[in-house]
Amino acid sequence: MHHVIKICWAAALSLTAVAPAARADDYQLSHNQRISCSRGLAPGKLNTATCKSYTYLFNTKTSEYFRCQVSLALTRDNKEVINVQTDGGCTKKPRIFETDGRYDFDATETEPPNTNSFFGPGGYSIWAADTAAQKVRGCITISSGLGSDISKCLDMTFQ
Repeated sequence: MHHVIKICWAAALSLTAVAPAARADDYQLSHNQRISCSRGLAPGKLNTATCKSYTYLFNTKTSEYFRCQVSLALTRDNKEVINVQTDGGCTKKPRIFETDGRYDFDATETEPPNTNSFFGPGGYSIWAADTAAQKVRGCITISSGLGSDISKCLDMTFQ
């Protein structure tokens, strides 16, 4: 009888190892975070430095993503820190692919305004790939300069 119980336990354990688990949503941070800082002078010889950083959090099952940003502003005079303020949060963005799957992502943002940036900061690109198929989609979002964002995605062709 003792051997039968051991065999039943072994069979039950092997079946649970073979049975596929229900796949929960998985999240992945983008591999390309950046930080930018600016400095300014205020009246009374106060110095202010403001730094911002962003990242993207991707749902690798649904292809929905969040743009997350954190900022820190530091104000000081010649002798001491007067004020420190932080702010941040994540904003949900739409799905890149219409169906659930297994996806991999990366993202990057435009540089601060310069001669290569027509409408200033705020643009970004998202790349998403199906990890189970030869399927890649590239998306670019830029500010129109009129208060709205323009976003377009393109499926890559393989030659």
